[in-house]
Amino acid sequence: MARQRQDRSQGFLETGPGTGKGTASQPEPDVLPGQLNFFEQRVDTQPQPAARAKRPTAKTIGGGTTGSDADDDKLGHRNRLRARFKSGGDEAMPDYELLEMILFRVFPRGDTKPIAKRLMAKFGSFAEVINAAPGRLAEVEGIGDRAVEEIKLIRAAALRLMRGEIMGRKVLGSWNAVLDYCKAAQGFDGREIFRILFLDKKNQLIADEVQGEGTVDHTPVYVREVVKRALELGATAIVLVHNHPSGDPAPSRADIDMTKLIVDAGKPLGVMVHDHIIVGRMGHVSFRAQRLI
Repeated sequence: MARQRQDRSQGFLETGPGTGKGTASQPEPDVLPGQLNFFEQRVDTQPQPAARAKRPTAKTIGGGTTGSDADDDKLGHRNRLRARFKSGGDEAMPDYELLEMILFRVFPRGDTKPIAKRLMAKFGSFAEVINAAPGRLAEVEGIGDRAVEEIKLIRAAALRLMRGEIMGRKVLGSWNAVLDYCKAAQGFDGREIFRILFLDKKNQLIADEVQGEGTVDHTPVYVREVVKRALELGATAIVLVHNHPSGDPAPSRADIDMTKLIVDAGKPLGVMVHDHIIVGRMGHVSFRAQRLI
């Protein structure tokens, strides 16, 4: 009994010989009660695979949207702009919205409105943005090489269209188109550019060439080269064009003197100077209209 009590106090009973019948001789698990509970607890508390987190839905925060709602809102805005342009053309849209649409291809998912408004704030008008130098465009936050390329592509396409409307046509019959083209081509440039429009004997435009590019207030003009090029192209008349980066198209004394030299050099060779046009942001001046030729 003492042995049995001792064994009981240690948490197990010694199994005696025989069949093993009887309560006192039943085999007990070879673990302590505390250990058994511990293993059971371990089994019960094995970490279960975490439930897959649900993707949070967008919620309105502070009057704005996030997540998919924000994407839907941007898409809706773009669709509304496209619908308005389709129904009303450019007249139905302010300048910054046209810029937004131009930037859609550069930023397929982003919001282009802030960038368009920054461009307008810096340059003041759609025309100024389109004609701005690449370096100045790149100063605007959000404008990179791809956006500059897209803006310059729009300008190139516009000039190609305008040039196509006057090439091969009588200059006198499409004089306003000629003036518009000259202003678009160089009226916003930050350097002086000297251009010549070459006309045939019917006063049709046969060539449009830039003869020189200079600084902010000067461009070199070589009288002999002007007349020589006209003879090479078979032109019988020319229209001289240059710009004033200051914006004021009023002719200087040097402009007037240079024009007279070209008129005098071309006349004996059958090359007439039909006009000299100066363009700038504030308009244009025609030497013929001012009776300077």
